[in-house]
Amino acid sequence: MADFVSINVACPICKKSLMDQEVMLHGKPSIKLNIQGEDVRGTIRLCSLYGCYDHKSDVDITKIDIATFSCPHCNQVLNRKEVCDTCGAPLISFLMDVGGTVSICSRKGCSKHYVAFEDIKDEMRKFYDAYGESG
Repeated sequence: MADFVSINVACPICKKSLMDQEVMLHGKPSIKLNIQGEDVRGTIRLCSLYGCYDHKSDVDITKIDIATFSCPHCNQVLNRKEVCDTCGAPLISFLMDVGGTVSICSRKGCSKHYVAFEDIKDEMRKFYDAYGESG
């Protein structure tokens, strides 16, 4: 996990941090979200290391195909109309503290994720200042 970059993210709606300092994954704060499937509802904590798919949940997510994610602060649904170009499920996006967004797929088992920057020059400089050129 030494080559992974730990990202800090916030809700794109209320702008509050989604980082959970109390539940760590791989020694880093997790990303806390509400999760819902057809007949299950609970909390999930995603690993904040970009590219790591580990998570902890208080519900059995094996019963969830496509999850609905919401902010634990404002309870707004974070699933977007934009869909994953790999599997067609809705994408979920978070604001990164260094600028830009990170998006993940809402389908269990799909590994599609990406980082996007609006102002590439300024936000990449912030990213490199925070994480270094090698991550």
